[in-house]
Amino acid sequence: MDVIVEDFSEEMKTSYRDYSVSVIIDRALPDVRDGLKPVQRRILYAMSELGLDPDKPHRKSARIVGDTMGKYHPHGDSSIYDALVHMSEDWSLSVPLVDGHGNFGSIDGDSAAAMRYTEARLSKGAGYLLTGLDHDLVDFAPNFDESEKEPVILPAKLPFLLINGTTGIAVGMTTNIPPHNAGEVIDGTIALLNNPDISTEKLMKYIPGPDFPTGGQIMNADDLKSIYETGEGRIRIRAKYKIEDSDNGRKSIVITEIPFTASGNKTKLVENIMNLMKDRVFDEIYDVRDESSADVRIVIEVKKGRDIANLINGLFQKTGLEDTYSVNMLAVKDKQPVLFSLKAMLTEFLEFNAGLYIKEYTHQLDRANKRLEVVEGLIKAVDVIDLIIETLRGSENVRQAKTCLIEGKTEGIKFKNEKSRKAAGKFDFTENQADAILAMPLQRLIGLEILKLKEEDETLLAKIDECNKVLSDKNELHKVMKNALKEAAKALRRDRRTELENLTATGYVEEIKEEDIYVLIDRFGYAKAVDTAAYGKASEDSLNEYTHHILMKNTDKLCMFTAEGSMHQIKAMDIPRCRMKDKGTLVHNLSKVGKEEVLLYTSFSDIFESMLFFVTKQGYVKLVSGAEFDTNRSQISASKLSDGDRLAGVTMLSAAEMLSHRMRVVLITRKKMGLSYNLDEVSEMKKTGRGVKGISLDAEDYVKYAAVVTDDAKTAEFEGDEYRLDGLKDKKRGARAGKVKW
Repeated sequence: MDVIVEDFSEEMKTSYRDYSVSVIIDRALPDVRDGLKPVQRRILYAMSELGLDPDKPHRKSARIVGDTMGKYHPHGDSSIYDALVHMSEDWSLSVPLVDGHGNFGSIDGDSAAAMRYTEARLSKGAGYLLTGLDHDLVDFAPNFDESEKEPVILPAKLPFLLINGTTGIAVGMTTNIPPHNAGEVIDGTIALLNNPDISTEKLMKYIPGPDFPTGGQIMNADDLKSIYETGEGRIRIRAKYKIEDSDNGRKSIVITEIPFTASGNKTKLVENIMNLMKDRVFDEIYDVRDESSADVRIVIEVKKGRDIANLINGLFQKTGLEDTYSVNMLAVKDKQPVLFSLKAMLTEFLEFNAGLYIKEYTHQLDRANKRLEVVEGLIKAVDVIDLIIETLRGSENVRQAKTCLIEGKTEGIKFKNEKSRKAAGKFDFTENQADAILAMPLQRLIGLEILKLKEEDETLLAKIDECNKVLSDKNELHKVMKNALKEAAKALRRDRRTELENLTATGYVEEIKEEDIYVLIDRFGYAKAVDTAAYGKASEDSLNEYTHHILMKNTDKLCMFTAEGSMHQIKAMDIPRCRMKDKGTLVHNLSKVGKEEVLLYTSFSDIFESMLFFVTKQGYVKLVSGAEFDTNRSQISASKLSDGDRLAGVTMLSAAEMLSHRMRVVLITRKKMGLSYNLDEVSEMKKTGRGVKGISLDAEDYVKYAAVVTDDAKTAEFEGDEYRLDGLKDKKRGARAGKVKW
């Protein structure tokens, strides 16, 4: 037994490369000539073989899927059925290729019924892909088990890759070609045929841009030239809307067309708008309704007196009513993925299309010549029909008679006289003519039938002349191609649905109704916002679960001062509005506070009207005006700290407190040393200042607790323990702090 030694990494590379090529060529990417992926091509061919023409009855989808899978596409039946359904979607394709009967899904996002319930047949548009399959226009190859033959490509008479577009994900590459207006694409194709050197700019006079089946607006029309020249880029698309009057003096924004990216997901789009209304992101919205039937109609009712233009900007900014479509015009050419420009893609189609017509006219010429041979033989035979009948009656068998007709051999044939024998010896019909004469019914001897033969002879001669002209003259070939394209344009032309504009996205200014809320934070750092009504109805036990209760406006910001000397801010609107029984969200998920120890939670409006007392573990103290912390940034430095130092406490003092009472500072160290002195002795500084020494500390000692109390206070409470303030007063270095345990 021979042992083959292979490097594992090389084997993996080779196997993965083969797999990648298989996915790219045989599954994910369309061919630039007919614009189809292999699964789509095989479905259409299987339907053609089943005789499911547009004028024939529908057939069960399960039968179509079964034939496709069993004969041509040995993959999952669900993937084949999904491809079949997609080719029937008029909200996805400009020219659907399948005529579905039954529940084939909807633009809302509803999935199609099971294949055993639905039926399908080819659409009229599919005829432009399948006509001429029996004329040897395209090559056929063995199927996966070599039991059948399948077309390598379909004889596409239109550039369906541009008309219907496509989307595909392969290994390491994707394709995303937008659909276009069929009439415009055909006009552009004819223009390119007339002038192969036409520029992209001039070509865009015929094909100005994508035309999505769902309509909408393209916002960056000026970028389309670059996209069509390079084959890639981004298109900004948005919905179309109108303003209507509603009940009780309200106005409604009615969405009449949605972006193509929301096609097949309209229900999710409506749900997204509803959720933003419920979460009060859009407080201006009174109601959202989907009143769509055959046409899209999403009604967004606006509260009375609100700024509709601003709300529209917000809807475009925060929902799928405005989106980006990434164009990547990648397709397969000669079994290689190629990025095409608009002109290059049409050029490839025209070269392929010209080849089809050359084969078609070659086929017609061959057929006409063969028929002309027979017709001329029949006409010739009619002139000597009596002699032919005499020959047939005198022959012993058909073979003998046929030999006489072709070669003039009369041996063994009985004639009435020698003159007839000599005349029969001059027969020189071709084999095809002889076969036709032998099969000719007697009715062909009627004068009218003879006239028909002569008319057919003239028609065939004209057809042969036409075919020879087309095959020998490039201009005649192009004329035929243009005429066929114009006929197709008449059948498929429709008005453009997608508008081309150059619009600038306008920012949304949040329009919020100001109201009081309570922000509740528990000992684990979970925060939530509740309205004052819910807070007032809550039980005392329920409220005791929260260590911080902060009354603030919903337009305010929650501020957090940490031991690391930072201040973090969270917009109140970003704190989830919850019921009392809901848990809320961790503070560090709403801000960048991370694992920092939070010393003070408060509202920005309260800070702005207060003074803040800072004390560090190394004993530095200072007063800072709340106005120092006026910022829109989510995180700033609140205090300068020495190396290794941290804040021990941050106390907020209102102006009313400082005016109505004499205030005293209380500091307690880890070694239970305490110090108390008047707040007036603490200097007011900027937030960038380190502060002044507020207490002298022994080695390895640090400030553990700090508070500001009224001058007449006898005790200060820290973490459930109370410390007596007697004896701490006016001590520079500090005295032993008497502790009272409760």
